This record gives sequence, C-alpha cells and structure tokens, in this order.
Amino acid sequence: MVFNSLVFLVFFAVVYAAYRLLPHRGQNWLLLVASYVFYGWWDWRFVGLLAATSFFSWGSGLLIRRCREQGNERGAWWTSFGNIALNLGILGFFKYYNFFAESFFALFGHFGLGLEPRLLGIVLPVGISFYTFQALSYSIDVYRGQLEPTRNWVDFFAFVAFFPQLVAGPIERAGHLLPQMENPREVTGEKVRGGAWLAIWGLFKKVVIADNLATMVDSTYGAAGATGAMGLMATYAFAMQIYCDFSGYSDMARGLARMMGFDLMENFRLPYLAADPKEFWARWHISLSTWLKDYIYIPLGGNRRGARRQTANLFATMLLGGLWHGAAWTFVAWGAYHGALLAGWHAWVRGHGGAKRSAEGDGGRLWARRVAMFHLVCLGWVFFRAGSFGEAWGVISGTFCNWAWDVRAANMATAMLLLCWPLWAVQALQARVGSLEVVGKLSLVPRTVLYLVMALMFVWLGNTGGGAFIYFQF
Repeated sequence: MVFNSLVFLVFFAVVYAAYRLLPHRGQNWLLLVASYVFYGWWDWRFVGLLAATSFFSWGSGLLIRRCREQGNERGAWWTSFGNIALNLGILGFFKYYNFFAESFFALFGHFGLGLEPRLLGIVLPVGISFYTFQALSYSIDVYRGQLEPTRNWVDFFAFVAFFPQLVAGPIERAGHLLPQMENPREVTGEKVRGGAWLAIWGLFKKVVIADNLATMVDSTYGAAGATGAMGLMATYAFAMQIYCDFSGYSDMARGLARMMGFDLMENFRLPYLAADPKEFWARWHISLSTWLKDYIYIPLGGNRRGARRQTANLFATMLLGGLWHGAAWTFVAWGAYHGALLAGWHAWVRGHGGAKRSAEGDGGRLWARRVAMFHLVCLGWVFFRAGSFGEAWGVISGTFCNWAWDVRAANMATAMLLLCWPLWAVQALQARVGSLEVVGKLSLVPRTVLYLVMALMFVWLGNTGGGAFIYFQF
C-alpha cells in the first residue's frame, strides 16, 4: 500500500473518519491496528518482525530503569547493548547477509579459490532500516538518561509503527513523537488545512515530477548509444527525481500526521541551496543525518580529539550512512565520497579562519558556491543511481569524453524544465520568505493560480500507477 494509490486513499479516509470520532486512548489503539494493517499489506510475514523490534526496545527501556533503580549499572549497560545487538542483528541478516556473503567469496575468487557462496532467498522487509533506527534511538536515549521509559506498550508500539512515516521516515525520536502519542492531540482547522496542503504538495512532487523523470533516467543510465550530454541530463534528472520522490514522501507523511494532530520533524530544507557539504547534510534527510551525528559521530569523538580523529570519524559515519542506504559497494562509495567532501570542507574551514569567515561573501559568491555544491552532489548521485561501478564510470567518463549535444539531450532538458518549474517557483518563494509554509499564506489570487496549475499537471501528467518510492528499498 503506497500513498499514491487509490487503496491508500480509501484506507486513510476510513481510518481518519474513525480517528476523529474516538477519544485519545481509542485513537491510539486505532493507530496501532491501522499501522499494522498498513505494514502487513506488503507482506504479513514481516508484521511479527516489526512487533519484535518494538517489544525488545520497549522491554529494554523498562529493564534499564529497573537495573538503575537497583544500582545495577552494569546490568543497564548489558541490557542496552543486548537490544542494540539484537536489532542490528535482525537488520543485518535481512539486509546484508547476501551482500557480505557474495563479497567474501568474491575476495576468495581473486586468489584462485572458486568457492560458491551460500546465498539465502531473503526478502528485504520494507522500511526495516527506518523503524529499526527509530526503535534503537529510544533504548539508547533511555540508557543515556535523556528519556524516561514508558510503561504503556500500546503507545510505544504505535510510536514505532506510526503508519504515515513507518516505511520511509522521517526517522522520529521518542523524545519528540512518543509524548504526542501519550497525550491527547488537538486537531484544528489550521492543522487540517496545512496538513492537506503538505500531503497534496508531496503527492504532486511524486506522481508528476519524480515518476515522470524516472522514465527518462531509467531509459538513459547504462543505455547503449547514450551520449555524454544525455548522461549529464539524466544525472540532473535523477537529482530532481530522488529529491521529489523522497521529500514528497516526507511531505505526505508530515501532512497526514498533521491532519491527525501530530507534528513530525522536517526532513528536507531546500537541500540544493546548500553552499557547502556540512550545510547540505543539515538540509538533506535531516532525520538520518542528525541520527548518525548523535548516535555514531559524536560517540566516536566527533571533533573533540583533533583534526585527524575528526576526519576518521566523518569517514566512518558516512560509510555507515552509505551502507544504511543499500547493500551494494556503490552505496559504500557514495558514503565515502560524502565523507571525503565533509572532511575536505572541515579542513578548508580550519585553514580559513573558521566556519563564520568561510561563509562570508556577496550574493554572487554565495550562488557560485551553491552551483558548485549542487554539481558535487550530482557527481555523488551517479554512484547512488548506477547499478555498478562500471555503469557509474561510463556515465562520468561519457560526460567528459563523449560529449555530443543532440536533439535527444535537448529533449531531455526541455522535459525536465517543463516538469520542474512549479517546484522551482515554489522553492524560490520559500527561500525568499525563509519559510517552507509560505504557500498557505499567499493571497487568494496567486494561491488559486498555483492550485490550478497543479491540478492541470495532475490530470495531464500524473502517474496513476502507484509507483513505489525509491527509499522503500532501504
């Protein structure tokens, strides 16, 4: 069941109507049941996996508190460690077993040992990376003393399985979302209107922009006869596709949740306006970047132990971030690439008087840095999108060595402009005003024009096939 399908529209309409009629405790029971139905729609076999992740994290929180009350700090540590190991073990088995098995036996093959790996017919449970990280953050925060564990299992299970953001985020923290589960929510007309706009805007980005760009990208990447210009246009198109696909899901998740009285964190903040690598990760997939920072980068030492240690910590964090995205060496390379960008940026800052001075400059210099950063991000997207290093190298080398601007490349550029101009217009307004909520505050005439344009593009260009979101595979 995906947001961009008729089945989900009916599902949400029924759930929402019942939700508005029920008291607080009844709403939480409804959210729990609805979330498990929503998740089980893909494959009921993995509902038990979701429940197990929730149970172990919820139970670990209570056990950590009991150990602390008894003065057993060692028991609290082992409980936290055991829950982390168990949940990461489940994630690792389903997501990485075949990957590491193939890589291990391929290494033996380089030394002349023709061994066959024993692969398993494992199906990757949708959203496992997201809900595992969400559950883990709870038990870690309880162990750190930053959060009191909850005794109410219904609230906690509903927090982990909350269907608007279950399978592709944002990765919520218990300190933010769990209190909203525990306390009554107020659904106001403003929240309903704002949430509906977010959901519609996210749907527009997905079915009008992302799904149409996907056709262009899929037909070009790795295709025989594609020129360097076509590869470049396809890379630009993929940059827009993955942004609209993923931020579209986050917008829909936030919008649907807001209509029910919940507030989910922003996951994207105009990331392609970033002027440096650090700013990019403060704007892109914010829930993951802050998770990696708080639970990996800072515990490793962050920037507290000198420049060399900071560089190593950045690489380790981004390598794990790349591997989180998928079980393939191209994702590891993508993570290493962003680790190198971050390490290089911090080194440059240290050599130029600190971050404040490094960010100085007039509008022309700022836009030059933004353009440069966008192209550095696009270079990384080549590895993210390509199915192999050979395909990635073919796109990169073709861009520089097989340049030929022809009618096919021109058509791709024109199609991208026609699809993306509403996105760029809205984001230009958001950037100018400094608020992502600016559309709802427009006067009647420009807001009506925008809605009319979106409606026409929905009718003319909307992909009604219910295509899966890119991040479902992660």
